[in-house]
Amino acid sequence: MTDAVIRPLATQADRRACVALQHETWGADFGEAVPPAILTVAQRLGGVAAGAFAPDGRLLGFVFGLTGVERGRIVHWSDMLAVRPELRDAGLGRRLKEWQRDAARAAGAEVMYWSYDPLVARNAHLNFNRLGVRAHEYVEDMYGDATSTLHRGLGTDRLVVAWPLVEAPVRSCCPSGDAAELPAALREAPPLVVGEASPGPATAAASDVRRIAIPLDIHAVLAADAAAAARWRRETRAAFQLALRRGYRVAGLYRDAAADLAHYVLTRGLRAG
Repeated sequence: MTDAVIRPLATQADRRACVALQHETWGADFGEAVPPAILTVAQRLGGVAAGAFAPDGRLLGFVFGLTGVERGRIVHWSDMLAVRPELRDAGLGRRLKEWQRDAARAAGAEVMYWSYDPLVARNAHLNFNRLGVRAHEYVEDMYGDATSTLHRGLGTDRLVVAWPLVEAPVRSCCPSGDAAELPAALREAPPLVVGEASPGPATAAASDVRRIAIPLDIHAVLAADAAAAARWRRETRAAFQLALRRGYRVAGLYRDAAADLAHYVLTRGLRAG
């Protein structure tokens, strides 16, 4: 969608279209929709409320975030990003995020935070492989009971990520998400097993690389077998919490279509990308 124009939501019609797209994305009964009044006020206070518009004026996607102060520095929290289903994987989400980055920088922000469900492989690929974020914090049930039909039955566990705005982004070990571009030491690293003894100080490559597997499509798993989806949540929750406690970082994510899985690559001490 190279002909899409990204600009601030400038009129009430723009903002109403944004609210409509929120409901189309997260469900008609989505209880966390941001109304036009808050979209307006956020823009006045350094926040971002912008849309990607087709030449005919149709809203194709949007991004919304708030700017504030954390421990004396200006930061930006990206609250929502949505792109129409037929345009996903076409680069429009990345363009919206980069537009938001530039706007947040102009407001003086040093870092941008946002949360996402670590079981959603598409979002993990965008965040770690394309944008170059770092994992900051794992939060259990961050938003309480889900009101979106997309998340109902999975809870609202979220991985909070940080995107540096004054430093270079983190380089992924697998920018394309294709396992073929990974060295075997990363692609074939053992999974992180909850309960295993800590490998100790990060000195040897064999003990510095781990993987966390997730489904390629968690929503398909949820639709077919809610109990299986719940197991994925429990197991990955424990794994991510352990990884962050032990000082591992997410170096990238690769897809294994044959196994219907994606794998987070975790490194500790080594710079894999």
